[in-house]
Order: sequence, then structure tokens, then C-alpha cells
Amino acid sequence: MAEKPQLTVLRRSFILSAVRRLVALIVFAGLLYGLVAGVYATRTIFKVKMNYAVVLEKFGGIRQAVTDVGWHARWPFFTKIEQEVTLMNQRLFLGGQLEPMRIISQENVALWTSAVLTYRIRDLHTWAIENLDPLSILQGDYDGIVKDILQAQEVDRLVSDRESIKEEIFSALKSRPINEGGPTLEKKYGIEVVSFVLKETRFGDKLVEATEEKKRRELIAEAENYAADQEASRIRKLYAAYMESINQLQKALGQPDGSTDRELLEFLVQQKWASAYEKNQAGQNTVVLQNTGAAPNLTLPSPSDLAPAAGRK
Repeated sequence: MAEKPQLTVLRRSFILSAVRRLVALIVFAGLLYGLVAGVYATRTIFKVKMNYAVVLEKFGGIRQAVTDVGWHARWPFFTKIEQEVTLMNQRLFLGGQLEPMRIISQENVALWTSAVLTYRIRDLHTWAIENLDPLSILQGDYDGIVKDILQAQEVDRLVSDRESIKEEIFSALKSRPINEGGPTLEKKYGIEVVSFVLKETRFGDKLVEATEEKKRRELIAEAENYAADQEASRIRKLYAAYMESINQLQKALGQPDGSTDRELLEFLVQQKWASAYEKNQAGQNTVVLQNTGAAPNLTLPSPSDLAPAAGRK
């Protein structure tokens, strides 16, 4: 009988001991998790990946670049991570946007242009420590250089000679000083200009419509000029043929001393009016009688009108 109470006590003490150990384990795990979470949140222990770098700001205001790949530790309250910088190729769009932006050419014609610069950070100290917000400053200098070159070009060259303009802009971005006697982009920011691509250069929609309308009118005017030239050529040929006929008629019928020139001219004039009369008067036959004096015109009725009259007789 005395063994049962002892077993009960032992069981209770075992259960209580297990519960205490479980609670202690849970508390320890919670503390450990909180410590790890705190270290992760504050990045007291941080990792530098390949082609990345971290800029630390120390308690005295000194800024230090960490470029060694791997895990690193820092003092949680006396240092802070200022920024993480990628050392891989990066893109920079014209105007800071992927969509084309509006520029004005040398002839004050609006065009839509898009371009992209590819660069890589080579000197982390120059990029992250000597420049405050280097990306926004680089964006302004990049836009200014590209716009200066594009807006100094003629509109036809911007559309048809994009290859040479692209190379000119690349050379300016890589080696031309931003200002006379000043540094280049590469020296100012500690970067390497890898490539430049002029993606798109096009007219606005309204300008395209106006250009098409202008071309249509030019084609119409050209066709009208061509028709006028053909008509003028035909008239010149007819005039030449007419003059040649007159000369042949004069040689065949005229006198060498020119005494018959007036009669021949009157004859040709009468024939001209007779021809015009025949074209405008239906059912009429015109006969021209020529002499050295007056030139009377005699109009005879049509033979079809004479036949019924003869039948009635």
C-alpha cells in the first residue's frame, strides 16, 4: 500500500521536471530566434555577394567600402550599412524612362527618341564615397550630353544616319569632358562606359500625317507639271509641223520673190475658219472659194436634205 503513493509522487515529479525542461527549451529557442532575428534585422552579420560591394559608415563618419566576397561582421551601434552597390553591367535610359522622350532637332522639328547606356562601376570609392546620390547625378549628365548632340543634328540625319550619330554619342560619353577642362563621365563617377544604343528615332504622329500629305501634294504637283510639259511638247511639235507645212506649201506654190505670200496666208486662214465651222455645225458642208480679192464662204445644204425635196417634185 505504501508503494503506490511513492509511485504517484515519482510520476508527478517526472512530469513536472519534463514540463520545466520543455518550457526552458522553448524559452531558449525563443531567445535564440530573437537574437538571430535581431542580428539579421540589424545586419550585424552581413554577406557580400560576388560582383557586389557594401559601403559602411563608421561611428566617426568614416565611410568604408567592403568588396571581399563572403560573410562579414560589424558593430551594431557604432557602424551602419549605408548602401549596397552592384558591380555588374547596369543600364541607364535616356530621361530615366523606357518610353521615348521628345527632343527638338536643329530645324525645330519634334522627334521621339529613346536610348540606353550600359556602364559598370570600376572605382567604388569614387562612385559611392565621393558622390552623393551618384545615380541621379549621372542621369543628369548623361541626358545633357546626349540631348546636346541630338538637338544639334538635322532631322534627316537623325532618321537616316543613326549609326554615325550613335558612334559620336558613344565617343562623347566615353572620352569627352562634360565641360571644357572638366572630367569625363568615367573619371567623375569611377565607371566604365560599356556601350550606347540609340534604340528609336521617329517623327510624331501628327508630323508623319503632315509629311504624308505634303508628299501626296508634291506627287500631284509633279504629275500636273509632267502633263503640262507633255502638252507643251505636243504643241511645240504641232507648231513645228505646221510651220514646216507652210514652208513646203510656199515652196511648192509660192513665187520666189514672195509676191504670193499674202494670198497663201489668206488661204490658210480661210481653211482654218472653215474647219472650225465644220466642227461646230452638224449637217453642214462648207466650201471655201479662194481668189485674190475677197474670200466668200458658200454654205450648201446637206445631200440628205436634197433627196426628199427631189422626190416631192
